[in-house]
Amino acid sequence: MAVLNVNIDHVATVRQARRTDEPDPVWAAAECELAGANGITIHLRQDRRHICDRDVRLLKETVACKLNLEMCMAEPIVKIAEEIKPEQVTLVPEKRAELTTEGGLDCVKYKRRLAEVVKRMHKKGILVSTFIAPDKEQIITSAHTGCDAIELHTGMYANARHLVQFSVSSRHCAKIITPAKVSLLILPEPIL
Repeated sequence: MAVLNVNIDHVATVRQARRTDEPDPVWAAAECELAGANGITIHLRQDRRHICDRDVRLLKETVACKLNLEMCMAEPIVKIAEEIKPEQVTLVPEKRAELTTEGGLDCVKYKRRLAEVVKRMHKKGILVSTFIAPDKEQIITSAHTGCDAIELHTGMYANARHLVQFSVSSRHCAKIITPAKVSLLILPEPIL
């Protein structure tokens, strides 16, 4: 069965660019649900460049389908997730200079912190996904820290300039994903 989760961050980006209160991400989420979306995804960044605390709180109160909060592992953001209790969090790397997330979380490098955040989220009844590169070591580490799912960064496909590159990337991904099928739900990177 196909499942559609819609990322509404860019609705907030337009609002912020206009320096006004519209378009409202809460309205956008309601429209997505009415159109049949199974989930709403938002990214609360440390710099609050698009989605802000108000949005997160209102969306938690109004979204009837699954709410997925993309977030880094910075303590203030983790505390907000514990308080809001979305159905799922997706842990992502965050660099202020990036316009959008350009790569996966390094689960190996941050294994101890990742395990701590996963434990805290599970204690609040929140599912945890990691946004990672399609790399065997990252997948295994994500599983070992207790994550419920992974979302694969598909930049290698988007950046492939030739069919040969795409084909090689596809074969690489297929080999890497196989060990993860045992214990993790594998999610493709959202289109929006």
